[in-house]
Amino acid sequence: MAEFVKGNLLNSSLEEIFEKAEEQLIIISPYIKLHSRFIDVLKSKKNQHRLKITVVFGKNENNITKSLGEEDFNFLKDFPNIEIKYEPRLHAKFYANDFSALLSSMNLYDFSQNNNIEFGILTKANLLNELTSSLFGDSFDRNAFNYFDQVIANCETLYKKRPVYEGKMLGLTKKYTHSEIEINQIEKRFEVSPTNITSNPSKKVNDNIFGYCIRSGERIPFNPKKPFSKKAFESWDNYKDENYKEKHCHFSGEKSNGETSYAKPILKKNWRKAKNKIK
Repeated sequence: MAEFVKGNLLNSSLEEIFEKAEEQLIIISPYIKLHSRFIDVLKSKKNQHRLKITVVFGKNENNITKSLGEEDFNFLKDFPNIEIKYEPRLHAKFYANDFSALLSSMNLYDFSQNNNIEFGILTKANLLNELTSSLFGDSFDRNAFNYFDQVIANCETLYKKRPVYEGKMLGLTKKYTHSEIEINQIEKRFEVSPTNITSNPSKKVNDNIFGYCIRSGERIPFNPKKPFSKKAFESWDNYKDENYKEKHCHFSGEKSNGETSYAKPILKKNWRKAKNKIK
């Protein structure tokens, strides 16, 4: 039977879905920024390799970190059995475990949970048995799960980690040994979070004169030979494409519309002024 939930009951219902997940946890939300209460619940499941977690997020195709930040991704990727998917058209919100599901207006976003007027429809269902179980519930449950099962199947997989087992007792039992990353397409698309630190600044550059990271726009010491923040450089260093189009001018911080790069970190119109910063 479906139940209408709102306010504190909505938040507690979602928390219970996380808490009681045993073998399956589905999180579908365009925007994800985990509230501390959900982080605490999920931390207790970090070693549960049998729990398969599926996360789908969306929106902000040109900068996916506006929908799923680096901090939350780093937290989620540590789980031993997880799949993170992306759907740019996503607007729906759906949360489910082995036994219940929540259709909601609420993103998995701490601001929404603390400030917005939101609601949800909570249903009880046996999702592991899918459509074959007599315990699955009415047509509402079946239709909802079937729809979101298709959404999950059709999304782009950006990150996938699965547990690895070794057989014991002639294959009758299996022992978890470790988890392996099967797909990792998210980090190269990540706009890494800004930082104020640039490693090994040039001796020719005055650290009190500031420039801007050409990727994040964060203020950093001005140095055309080191135009990235520390973490942005770590991301760029994976591919070392000196002509990769970046987003900001190292001198002014203004948007460069792809006209800057590691090789040319300063917009042409600003180069003469930038020369005056170099001692």
